[in-house]
Parts: sequence; structure tokens; C-alpha cells
Amino acid sequence: MSYTYSELKTAVQDYMQNDETAFVNNLNNFIENAEDRILKLVETANFRKNVEGQISANSPYLTTPDDFLAPYSLAVKNSSGDFSYLKYKHVTFIRDYCASPSTTGSPLYYALFDDNTFIIAPVPTSDLDVELHYLYKPNSLTQAGDNGTTWVSKNAPETILYGTLVEACVFMKNYEIIPVYEQRFIQSLDRLKNMSEGRATRQEYRYDQLRREPT
Repeated sequence: MSYTYSELKTAVQDYMQNDETAFVNNLNNFIENAEDRILKLVETANFRKNVEGQISANSPYLTTPDDFLAPYSLAVKNSSGDFSYLKYKHVTFIRDYCASPSTTGSPLYYALFDDNTFIIAPVPTSDLDVELHYLYKPNSLTQAGDNGTTWVSKNAPETILYGTLVEACVFMKNYEIIPVYEQRFIQSLDRLKNMSEGRATRQEYRYDQLRREPT
């Protein structure tokens, strides 16, 4: 089972028995809020991305991708294609380590300077190729078109359905039913976590059974 954008909207209206204009106009908000919860509650490889870029000579800054949420790793790549991974630090550490802009050398550390920029230390004296591995914000189902799908709507249809229904209940101030849909959302979310954070991160050769902390 999976949901297209059109099918999910129809399902939510059917569950809630509501096709009023104000409710329908907010369906995209319900879906996007549910997607945001899923993205921030489950760690899955499907929300990871690799991009290559370049650190400019004599500049300590590197711009983050437009869909960037959080870093996993940043590596400098030399002319032979070998990777040297930088250590992730706080901005205060970077500032203390490189108190002077004239402190140059091979980059060793990086930090998130602001929402759009990394800061690197030491400052490189030449252009350097880098590879960033990061958590990204995938496109919403609301941007996929009526017959479009996303990874979540195809692989976790219950999760996005019940997450969206919770948001719809909040909008309708139907507080009595919220715990029912929230419980179904959490149950489906836990199954998704079993798959994404358990089975998808263990090989049977070394781990013959799924091992997760009870919820």
C-alpha cells in the first residue's frame, strides 16, 4: 500500500468526514506538519545525501546546500582522491583555535557558523575539494502533484496517514480522538524506526536478530 498526494488528501477527508473549504484549504499544512515530525523522529538513510563542493583559498567559510538540515561528515579530498575527515566542533572552539584570520594550514575542524554556512579551521591557502554527507529536507508530498509519491508515502503510508490525521484533529479541535490517532502514529513510527534504525543498519552476518531498546 502507498499513498499518492491525491489519495492521502481524500483519505484524510474521509476519515474526518469533513470537506469544508477551510479544512480542505489546510490539508497541505496537515501533511507538511506530519512529514516534519517523521523527518525529525526517525533517522533513515533515505534522508541522507552526499554532495561535493569546494572551499575557497583564504576563506574560512563554506556554504551549506539549500536543503541542508544537519551534518554527518565533511571531508577534504586531495588530488589522489583520498579523504581526510574534519572533526565537528562548536564555533567557539574554531574561534579559539584560529583567533587570527592569518592562521592557515590544512583544515582540521569545522562548525556550523549559521543556518547557511560552515566555518573551517585552519583557513586553507588553496582551493580544496570537499564532500559533505548530511541530513537533508526531502521535497514534500504536497509538491509531488496529484499522482506523485515520496519515499515516506510509499514506504510508511500508515505513518504519514495517522500523522496527518493528528494535525487534522487539532485543526478541528477534536481533542477526544487525537489520542487514538496519535497512538496509531507512534505505533507505525516505531515500526518505521525498527526498519530504518534497526534492520537497515545491521547485517545478518554479525547481528542475526534485531536489537532495539523497548519503547
